[in-house]
Amino acid sequence: MTLSKRTTRLFLICLIGSLQFCVVHAADAVRVGVLAWQGSEDAEIRWSSLVNDLEERLGGKHIELRHFDLNGIARALQAGELDFVVTNPGHYVTLEAQSGITRIASQVAGNITNPEHVVGSAVVVLDQREDIQRLEDLRGKALAAVSPDAFGGYQLIRAELRRIGLDPEDGQVKPVFTDFPMRKVVDAVVNGRADAGILRACLLERLEHEGSLPIGQLRVVSPRSEVIDCVVTSPLYPGWAFAAASRTPPALSREVLLALLSLPPDNHQQSWSVPADYHPVHELLRELQIGPYAFLRETNWESLLHRYWPWALGLLLVMLAGAAYTLHVEHLVQRRTRELTLVLDERHQLETRVLAGQQQMDHLSRLSILGELSGRLAHELNQPLATIGNYARSLLRRQDSGTLSETALRQAAEEIANESERAAGILASIRSFARKRSRKQEVCDITELVREAGGLIGGMLSKNSPIVLLHELAPTDRQVLVDPLQIQQVLLNLFKNAWDAQQSTRDEHPIEVRLEREDDRCAIEVRDHGPGLTPELQAHFLEPFFTTKPDGLGLGLPICKTIVEAHGGELRARDADPGIVFRFTLPLARSSDTDTRRTQ
Repeated sequence: MTLSKRTTRLFLICLIGSLQFCVVHAADAVRVGVLAWQGSEDAEIRWSSLVNDLEERLGGKHIELRHFDLNGIARALQAGELDFVVTNPGHYVTLEAQSGITRIASQVAGNITNPEHVVGSAVVVLDQREDIQRLEDLRGKALAAVSPDAFGGYQLIRAELRRIGLDPEDGQVKPVFTDFPMRKVVDAVVNGRADAGILRACLLERLEHEGSLPIGQLRVVSPRSEVIDCVVTSPLYPGWAFAAASRTPPALSREVLLALLSLPPDNHQQSWSVPADYHPVHELLRELQIGPYAFLRETNWESLLHRYWPWALGLLLVMLAGAAYTLHVEHLVQRRTRELTLVLDERHQLETRVLAGQQQMDHLSRLSILGELSGRLAHELNQPLATIGNYARSLLRRQDSGTLSETALRQAAEEIANESERAAGILASIRSFARKRSRKQEVCDITELVREAGGLIGGMLSKNSPIVLLHELAPTDRQVLVDPLQIQQVLLNLFKNAWDAQQSTRDEHPIEVRLEREDDRCAIEVRDHGPGLTPELQAHFLEPFFTTKPDGLGLGLPICKTIVEAHGGELRARDADPGIVFRFTLPLARSSDTDTRRTQ
């Protein structure tokens, strides 16, 4: 029993010690993932010297080398299984965007001093293929490559082909992907499964040096001269990157960087230097729209059209329908516009005819007034004419009797001249009133218009003026903007109606005209002392052809109403007991209208 307890205790001590050793060993292990582009065995051989040198310079830390393909490195980084990554520049740029790795060193070649010109690609064909001398000769040919994601094994040459219009993705060249290792590309070309193949720079020379490939069996298409010991087809890009994972402690990254910079060149004369500028790699990937720039494929017009063509077609149909509808509406608008233009033209012509008719009616109304007053007019003209005749006969008699003196001759001549001027004045006022002309608004003194109309009607009706003007207006309140002839026509109609109403009652009162200001207008009232109008007559007296006179036409007051309304006013009537009052308003002239009249 005691022996059993001792054995158990010893076993536990050994187990704990082993676990502690494993933990310490694991804690000191540095996990490095490398891209095995030539297979796991080749990767193990190629990077073994780097692992040994790093372990020697890192003070006993264990370097755990892991080799992956392109997708395997990305998965290991996502799982947190790697501290460092060694891969080609194109793959590094993609992992940098995906996993946040950071390069701490770039690989340089011994025969190239510029670290930005290390990685390249060569397109190889069988030497007897005389039909393929340049990249342009690959049109329609099969081109072998390891993978569409291989930087030196495909993407560099694809960019060159794309620049000369032979993008493999568009079908001008037929890609044949063999997968890793890259030796499969050589086999595809040699066995005739592909017309040409893409190899990483210097791989052809290496295979020939090792004896894996007969010298001269393959040759490089469109060779460049950037590399001394190798023949390449593509431009050269920065070398492989030694990058730290996002979770790697900065102190460990600094320690590994110092160790890398102190390493001598390896068997292939390659060593590590400070990180090179990978801007050319970014430009290449952006041009090809791959890696971190693959989103450009999704946003270009061709991709969007390919993905969303049903929506694009629907949108196009909607736009076409909208355009057709717009054209239809435009056609309707143009047709309606033409119809409206015709209607407006007809309306304008009708308004012109109505205006002409209105002017003709105004003219006839004035002639009607003169016709009604023709008897009085003849009597009024007969008096100065009779006086002129009497003086003329008196001069003849005195001439015959020899009693004509110079004083009598002068007196007779003055009387004849006065009476002739009186007759001429009556005829001039009638001719001006009866003259037909177009409407024209002017700034006038309303008192002058009342006096002129009163003088005209007074001269026709009696020797003494039957018009009395009452107002207390300032000079500025008497200035109205009107058509003077039309307003005289309104006043004459109202004066004639007032005189006729007073004649029926033999009233001797004068016709009263009262002026007063009403806001920005001048109000004119004409009152007679006649019998007035009954309510029935007041309801119809402004209607055309309604009259109480046996020989009247019933157009005087309706025409007056039209003229007043054309001036923005209103003609109204009310009882005055006795008599009736007609009231209408006219617009007062503004200061600018008055200034214009003065300058004229």
